Amino acid sequence: MTLGLLWGIWAAINVTVFALYGVDKRRAIRGAWRIPEKTLLTGTWLLGGVGAWLAMRTFRHKTKHTAFRVSASIGAVLSLTLMLLASARLLNLF
Repeated sequence: MTLGLLWGIWAAINVTVFALYGVDKRRAIRGAWRIPEKTLLTGTWLLGGVGAWLAMRTFRHKTKHTAFRVSASIGAVLSLTLMLLASARLLNLF
């Protein structure tokens, strides 16, 4: 796998999670069918922590829920850490 492909997949995951939070916020405002919390949290933990963290701040969505605040913060740090380690490994830095 190339470095560009790795980061491209990571970016796609985070854009998708960001969009899911945005759609859920819009549906919450309209009183429409919502995206299950389990789906949002799963996306957060599957390398989508940065997208979730940014979405929570952009849309002001799920910010009062401790599980989401903690998951997004830890998920973002974990996601970036894993990506940096994988990148270093691909570049044979260790």
